[in-house]
Parts: sequence; C-alpha cells; structure tokens
Amino acid sequence: MASQKKENKAVIYWLLTGCILIFIMVIVGGITRLTHSGLSISNYKLISGTIPPMNEVEWNEAFELYKQYPEYQKLHNHFGLEEFKDIYFWEWIHRVIGRFIGLVFIIPFIYFLIKKRLSKSTFKKSLVLLFLGGFQGFLGWYMVKSGLVDKPNVSHFRLAAHLTTAFLTFAYTFWVALDLMFPDKKVIDKKFRNFIRIGLAVLILQIIYGAFVAGLDAGWIHNHWPLMNEGKLMHETVLIEHSPTYLNFIEGKSGVQFVHRTLAYVVVIFILAIWYKAKRMTLTTLQTKGINLLLIMVGVQFLLGVFTLLLAVPVWLGVLHQVGAFILLSAMTFTLHRFTK
Repeated sequence: MASQKKENKAVIYWLLTGCILIFIMVIVGGITRLTHSGLSISNYKLISGTIPPMNEVEWNEAFELYKQYPEYQKLHNHFGLEEFKDIYFWEWIHRVIGRFIGLVFIIPFIYFLIKKRLSKSTFKKSLVLLFLGGFQGFLGWYMVKSGLVDKPNVSHFRLAAHLTTAFLTFAYTFWVALDLMFPDKKVIDKKFRNFIRIGLAVLILQIIYGAFVAGLDAGWIHNHWPLMNEGKLMHETVLIEHSPTYLNFIEGKSGVQFVHRTLAYVVVIFILAIWYKAKRMTLTTLQTKGINLLLIMVGVQFLLGVFTLLLAVPVWLGVLHQVGAFILLSAMTFTLHRFTK
C-alpha cells in the first residue's frame, strides 16, 4: 500500500493543486459578485477573451458593449470609463482563473493517462471531475446570460447552481485525492457515517441558501440578530412577498434570509451532535482532528454569518464568510472520508 501511495504522489499533488485553484476561484467569484462586477463582460470568447483590452480604443469598445445591456442602462449609467475598468478587472480575472483551472485539470490528466499513472477507478473519477469543471464553466455563462436580458441582475437560481457546483467540484476533487492518500481500508461504523452524510447534505443546502441570499441581495435587509426587524423571530414580510406562500422561501428576500438564518442553527446542531457522538467512540488521530476542525469551523462560520448580517455585508466580510463556508465544507468532506474508508 505504501508503494502504491508513493506512485500516486504526483496525481495527489495534481488534485490538491486543483483544490487550491478552485478555492482561489471561489474567493475571486465572491469579490466579483459583491462588487457587482459579474455583468461587465457581456460576451464569451474562449481564447481571445483571456486578453483584456490593451489600449484606449479597445477599452472604449468594451465599454460601448457594456452600455447596450440593462446593468449600465438601469444601474450604472453614471459610470465613466475608469469605473468600468474597475468592475471589468474582477470579472476578467475570474474568467481567466477558470480557464487556467481547465488547463490544470486537462493537461496533467492527458499526461497521466499516457504514462498509465491512473488506476481504472481514478480514471473514472477524473472523468467526473472534467465533466464537473466543464459544467461549471457552462453554468457561469448561463448565469451571466440571465442578467443581460431585461433585469440588471442574474437569476439567483443560476447563481446558486454556479456556486454550489464549484463547492461540489472542490469537495469531489478533495475526496478523490483523499482516496489516493489513504488507500488502506478499515472497518467503519455505518450508522455514524450516514449521520455525517446527513450533516453534509444539510450543509450543502445551507450553501445553496447562502447563494440565494447573495443573488437576491437579501443580506441588506433585517440586519439584526438574533431576531429580524422589529424584534420578530419571523417578520411578516417572510410570508407576503410572493404568492403562493412557498415561493417566499425560494424567491422572497425575507423568506430566503429567514431560511438561511434557521439552517445556520440546524448546521450547528448537527455538527455538535457529530462531535458528541464521536466522543463516545475510539477514534484515530485523523478522525479526532477532523471532528475538532468541524467544531471550530462551525463556530467561526456562525460568527462570521452574524457579523456579515449585522454590518450589512461589507465586501471583505462577505468574502470571508464565503471562505468560511468553503473551509467548513472541506472539514466535513475530510471527516466523512475518515469515517467512510
């Protein structure tokens, strides 16, 4: 097994490099969203799009293109060229990193395939990763398209799909790397493993609702904690923005924020339960570290969420909250793996 792990070292480094790049991509994506830069580039050119405008003529052409769409016409018609350059930068760097990640996944994959460094199992998992990466790129453009029609903002459903796929791509890449890092099989407690799986599912649902909050700009209302406006646990606006009622919980600003608030407590309770159950078990060193990291990160992430809400989503804190979600998902993925294989 040790020799197998040694042979897989280069593949492990490749996968972990991909994880780091996806992490950077998510951070830049968060900045892009919070600075309202995501609609600054309204076309998609796979090759030539990697080169930004290089002179005043090209900048003016890009700016004139931006002026044809709702965001400029309805929100940013006061922008001059310099303001446009600021928002263009973040969307451009976000797209360039996406292309770079594609190359980092595809080129080494072909090399390892030629050199026969991928087992049949890893080969199949790598194909899934390549599909997820390509699908993520498609979702990014699909999301941008929704903000180029009549409203100067993207669909929060498409934003959630784009962001959640990025998180899941990272988690799966990390999982495949862990499979290679820990090839030895062990006896597992299936009931406890399944309990962690449920916790992971709840966390992913919370990440989806975090994207809904971001896409609807729902973090700029009810900036109070632990209660909503006017000292209410559930403000009346939670139920009256849309009809039928259920739409409030997927499309209403107050309703979506209420669900995100509530799920935060559910995530904390699940992770406390995981920690409590694990205390009664005989654990390996890595299992203990995973459980402890989970406990620490859920506390940190909860506090970040509270302060992000109270301070009405300053860019730096919004990004930090997204980073916290990323690290919490990493800890949950690692812990589940250590109790699975």
